[in-house]
Amino acid sequence: MSYIKGYKCTLCGAEFKEGEVSLTCPHCGEKGILDVVYDYDALKKVLTREYFEKNRNYSMWRYAPIMGIQEDHIDEMLRVGWTPLYRARRLEKELGVKELYVKDDGLNPSGSSKDRASGVAVLKAIEAGAKTIACSSTGNAASSCACQAAHMGLNAVIFVPKRAPIGKATQICLYGATLVKVDGDYKAAFQLSKAAIDKYGWYNRNAAINPFMVEGKKTVSMEIAEQLNFEPTDWVAVSVGDGCTVGGVYKGFAEFFKLGLIKKVPKILGVQSTGCAPFVIASETGEPLKEADENTIADSIAVGIPRNPVKAQNAIKLSHGAWISVPDSDIIKAMSLLGRTEGIFGEPAGVAAIAGIKKAVQQGIIKPGETVTTIVTGNGLKDPVNGQKAVSMPEPMKPNLEELDKFLKEKGAI
Repeated sequence: MSYIKGYKCTLCGAEFKEGEVSLTCPHCGEKGILDVVYDYDALKKVLTREYFEKNRNYSMWRYAPIMGIQEDHIDEMLRVGWTPLYRARRLEKELGVKELYVKDDGLNPSGSSKDRASGVAVLKAIEAGAKTIACSSTGNAASSCACQAAHMGLNAVIFVPKRAPIGKATQICLYGATLVKVDGDYKAAFQLSKAAIDKYGWYNRNAAINPFMVEGKKTVSMEIAEQLNFEPTDWVAVSVGDGCTVGGVYKGFAEFFKLGLIKKVPKILGVQSTGCAPFVIASETGEPLKEADENTIADSIAVGIPRNPVKAQNAIKLSHGAWISVPDSDIIKAMSLLGRTEGIFGEPAGVAAIAGIKKAVQQGIIKPGETVTTIVTGNGLKDPVNGQKAVSMPEPMKPNLEELDKFLKEKGAI
């Protein structure tokens, strides 16, 4: 049963019934990204505490009634979601917060949180009778789309900028997708993908166009709420690129609040790199969002022109949260810090939020006594080149105990 009530434009506020629109608002054009709206009164009778207690589907598909998808093929899909939420006792001391939880979304099938959106995209493509699905991406959405499409037998055409990390490009090819490596930045890759999708009629997985991508991404916050016994932390920190992920994080909590499952929506800390921080700059200057440079090692959030700005800005505003930016040097330190304190390897964009938490504590944005959850959005093995910047590799030594003894003493290992 579909609980979709309709769609609402994030720009002009126009409302549409199911079937009246395809992807974006007909009045506002490409910038008129839609929100999927549900019959929450009806859902209150379905999505209850008892429903979740009895549900043994420990994946994001447990939220199917509020994801806007048909459930016919769910059992055939890869297991996406229900990634672990750890209490980070050592890291919380390092950062100076009362309680810190780490949601390790790098354990999804392709190694990132983007599997949540891509899983929904593949199901919607099947619903539409499409044979090919396409998208543009800085890397993670691309590899996740290729992964999910391969499992369900769809063709995938993936557009990435030339700077896409080799690990993610390798994944795309290994999954059998057609990789289009564009000689340009993310903006160029997006524009070419849009033109190709329009020409060939492929199913559009681009999160900046397709409103259902947020419906997959929001499940991460629903899981966090459940895993914390429906008592989320005061803050949730997430790295931000095009704005779809942070928009989804807010929507998941907001919908659980509407359904009476949680008593509050956490404040959201949106974190960007200082090398690509259009949202932070707009927040600090009070001016409209402007194109920014894409000068950061955190490729997954290197988006100079965010394609989902309204949902992202609303997420911070409506949750009474904050924007913050951190330099790449702090992001590299956060990779090492997370690894040595909690044994989790996150890629640069995946740990940017941890660097953001540290700065937010220092600036008094996150107050003493407040609790925090951070989402590690991608596995570090997806970008091993930048991972090497966070460590110091030893030189080979001669195989004798004297050499070893000297080395271990220098390292403080004995």
